[in-house]
Amino acid sequence: MEKLVYMLRTDADGDALRDALIEKALPALRGEGIRSPALLVADGAVAGGGNRMDALNPACLAEVSFWMENSDDRGACEAILSSFAEAIEGFLVIESVPMVSDARRALTGERSPGFTLVTGITRLPSLPYEDFLRIWQEDHKQVAVDTQASFAYVRNTVVRPLTPGAPDWAAVVEESFPMEALTDPQAWYDAAGDEGKFQRNLKTMMDSCNRFLDLSVIDTRPMSEYQFGD
Repeated sequence: MEKLVYMLRTDADGDALRDALIEKALPALRGEGIRSPALLVADGAVAGGGNRMDALNPACLAEVSFWMENSDDRGACEAILSSFAEAIEGFLVIESVPMVSDARRALTGERSPGFTLVTGITRLPSLPYEDFLRIWQEDHKQVAVDTQASFAYVRNTVVRPLTPGAPDWAAVVEESFPMEALTDPQAWYDAAGDEGKFQRNLKTMMDSCNRFLDLSVIDTRPMSEYQFGD
């Protein structure tokens, strides 16, 4: 089995996009034999949130991921997704889940708790890939645990792009946070009511990011998550 991740770039209304993907796209994708689809979309539930940085135009408003036996057979799936967006960016990925949320995984088809920050990350050009992986998957993982109020964390490490002209992302990262963090930076950095702790945690996080990420081309946006079983 292989995992495929597609970013949908569009100027469409988020709620309308969500409904169309759930009601039309996912049934059509299932008809092509995909398994365990998940949808993340910038719908109305996250409309008031910050932490949006759009490196692409139109912006990535949704992520659709799923598993299939052979990614060579993805053509029909890409045609389906392309009908719901101006452009799609596809990646073959390796999934790892450093932080598991039982409550999040227990839901099937319902909106997951909180919100999920979806980020396409790019390696610093000057950093060897092996060093990038070590800093990101070892050092930075602990920094994220220590400084943020996240309760779920999924790493989709890119094996190769699947669509022509896809951005040179090293991974698509999904971090889930409580809803209050959507508009409260102190809640985001596990420092509600404590400005000193907030500033320390923020600095620690940014110092860590600057060690391995090219922040000039980062693409990130809060989204609502919907998971579906087989």
